Amino acid sequence: MKSSAAKIQRRAISGVFLLNKPLGISSNAALQKVRWLYRAQKAGHTGALDPLASGLLPICLGEATKFSHYLLDSVKRYQTTIQLGHSTTTGDVEGEVLLRQAVPILSHERIEQVLAQFQGNVMQVPPMYSALKKEGRPLYELARQGIEIEREARPVTIDAIELLSFTEQSMTLDVTCSKGTYIRVLGEDIAKALGTYGHLTYLHRIKTGHFDLIPSYSIEYLESLSEAEREALLLPAYAPVQHFLHIQVPEGRAEYFSRGMESNIDHPAEPQVLVFDGEKCLGLAEITDRKRLVPKRVLNL
Repeated sequence: MKSSAAKIQRRAISGVFLLNKPLGISSNAALQKVRWLYRAQKAGHTGALDPLASGLLPICLGEATKFSHYLLDSVKRYQTTIQLGHSTTTGDVEGEVLLRQAVPILSHERIEQVLAQFQGNVMQVPPMYSALKKEGRPLYELARQGIEIEREARPVTIDAIELLSFTEQSMTLDVTCSKGTYIRVLGEDIAKALGTYGHLTYLHRIKTGHFDLIPSYSIEYLESLSEAEREALLLPAYAPVQHFLHIQVPEGRAEYFSRGMESNIDHPAEPQVLVFDGEKCLGLAEITDRKRLVPKRVLNL
């Protein structure tokens, strides 16, 4: 018996879509929705956001997935609100109240003094409610069973913290940080340094690497467009590494590069360059100190 629903015909489409992920869905669910709308054969995201977090989630389609790890490793920027006075089991509004403590009188000067303690290189203990794994099991699965294990502190870098506003019971911050930073933990640690407890009520990512959030690029907006209009929103497959040096492939060597073969090139050594044949990007390469062009990531476009 044939299914009444027509099977989606996947296609080899490549590019990057700068999704504004909504609240309430996982990053993987958002990824699969975008992939379905583009009918893409292959897709991946570049750093998960919790269901209770929103904002920029670059989606790499097709050949762009070859460069997605460069965004995973990049600097991120968030806006977040910390509710003071009590902590929760998850570090955000989803969890149950854990500990309570009166909030001391806050002043702009006092908050700035505390925030200064968290700028630069700091050590951070990952939360139990995280995707880190212990013997193959995500920590959040153990946490839901009431199991807590010891976690080693990890180094992260807080490049900047700006106080946007505050009340007697909360504060809103703009945070620029390295990969692997848990903003929930940062919020808890800041609250403790102020002499109370805290948890996040709002987390919104506004920057990933060199990409800025485009607020209108929502799932609903994508759904409202034609296929051609959706394609027009895609950045090139090489967009995650577009800031690397651009060079032209040596004359007559484009096909060899696309086969993964090295070439001689009269150019100073460079660890990472984007190689073009005219306007067409062929991929990512290294130029060795022996003036050899060595393909590292070849694009099949």
